[in-house]
Amino acid sequence: MSRLRAAYDLRRGQMEKLKVRAGIKGKLQVVPVEVGSQLAAGANVARVADPGRLKAELRIPETQTRDIEIGQIADIDTRNGHVPGRVSRIDAAATNGTVTVDVQLTGELPRGARPDLTVDGTVELERLDNVVNVGRAAFAQENSTMSLFKVTPGCTIPQMDCEATRTQVKFGRSSVNTIEVLDGLKPGDQVVLSDMSAWDAHDRVRLN
Repeated sequence: MSRLRAAYDLRRGQMEKLKVRAGIKGKLQVVPVEVGSQLAAGANVARVADPGRLKAELRIPETQTRDIEIGQIADIDTRNGHVPGRVSRIDAAATNGTVTVDVQLTGELPRGARPDLTVDGTVELERLDNVVNVGRAAFAQENSTMSLFKVTPGCTIPQMDCEATRTQVKFGRSSVNTIEVLDGLKPGDQVVLSDMSAWDAHDRVRLN
């Protein structure tokens, strides 16, 4: 009798193990397998998400990830509001030219936040206060000096017949879209940020 009971308990335990249970409470999102399918160990059986515990995945070009570190502050734009967060994980390898950076959300989620939502994000590498900065010009590199065409004072683009004069500008640190100005420009100056290499032989150009 005890042998039959042991066999029964074994079979019942095996049957119970066939029931797949998620390790967290949440909502069932996707079941990518069909009934009766045979799966390899570790295969994805279903996706369960907890709407109250979301994270953001940022795919950042590999050339811009050298200064990203765990714990840095991030801002996530859900297109329905901004949520603060912190970098919690950085992929060890790049995929298709990008590195996936996970951001743990630390603020209240806006209405409409849900899994697989497309978002934009900004990681704050360093905060610089009281500095002169300008949009990142074509070919501008941090900690370098290059010439830019500075628009004549009092002339407002797109006003016709404006002139711009070549000016040496010394740059400091940079972000994706802006770069610090150490010398050569002052607040209020306007410069041409597009590629002006076709006019390398000229020190003054007319904008029209």
